[in-house]
Amino acid sequence: MPHTIRNPIEYMSDEVAGLAHGVERAGKSMHRTSTHMFTAPLAVQRIALADLGDALVLGYRDLAAYRTDVFFLIGIYPLVSLLIAAVAFNYQLLPFLFPIVSGTAIVGPFVGVVLYEMSRRREIDALRRREDHPTWSYAAGVVRSRNFGAIAMLGVILVALYLLWLATAYGIYVALHGVQPIQTVGFFVQQVLQTPAGWWLIGLGCAIGFLFAALALMIGVVSFPLLLDRDVGLGTAIWTSVRAVAGNPVPMAAWGLIVVAGLVLGAIPLFIGLVVTMPLLCHATWHLYRKLVPRRAERQMAG
Repeated sequence: MPHTIRNPIEYMSDEVAGLAHGVERAGKSMHRTSTHMFTAPLAVQRIALADLGDALVLGYRDLAAYRTDVFFLIGIYPLVSLLIAAVAFNYQLLPFLFPIVSGTAIVGPFVGVVLYEMSRRREIDALRRREDHPTWSYAAGVVRSRNFGAIAMLGVILVALYLLWLATAYGIYVALHGVQPIQTVGFFVQQVLQTPAGWWLIGLGCAIGFLFAALALMIGVVSFPLLLDRDVGLGTAIWTSVRAVAGNPVPMAAWGLIVVAGLVLGAIPLFIGLVVTMPLLCHATWHLYRKLVPRRAERQMAG
């Protein structure tokens, strides 16, 4: 069938109408979440370390198809610029710098929802043998999802966890260093790297941050893509995610290390690398979900 070229007004009208319909469905889904909390449990697959490499390769192909590095460039750099400017004008914010950056591992599963949807739509196009070029408009499918309310609620949980991490990290800093004013960046670095209190700060901060990140991984790595993909309750999605991590301790621990390493390497050169590592990890998470809860396991377990 030949394609017809629509004029811009007609195209925008269709897009606005589709978005309005999506918002209406989103409102209904918020109410639906409270009455659709638990559904029948799903089977979870065991995976191997090699599956992590496969997920990363497939994630890279999605990134290349959509160029979501541009998507993150537009989204991340204004925020990074504001953060750097805030620290430059107020050195008292320096203790928050590491918790804010490292906390991306906590909210990462929620941030990646849009990219999960794009990977999902590309997968559907491949199954239907469609040759249309992937488009960012696929991201709007998140709003139109019947589980949008559950996704939003789970996102609020992770954001609350992120804020709790920030408060905890600052509390550790104050307990070890007090509320003494920070005069310069050099003074702060010296206090952290060259004093016993600073060494304790690094050790405790990394240990407690790891626990926060591990909890976020357990409840979010499978639940977000699962809610996008299937008609399941929020409670069931979270429990399936926990079971997937518990049933694959070594591969999922390795995945957590991959995520942390990607975020650290991406953040070192003035956050430039995050433009690539974050969308790559998000797209790869969708394919990891597919391996943990594959199509052939779509049959629900009895009990």
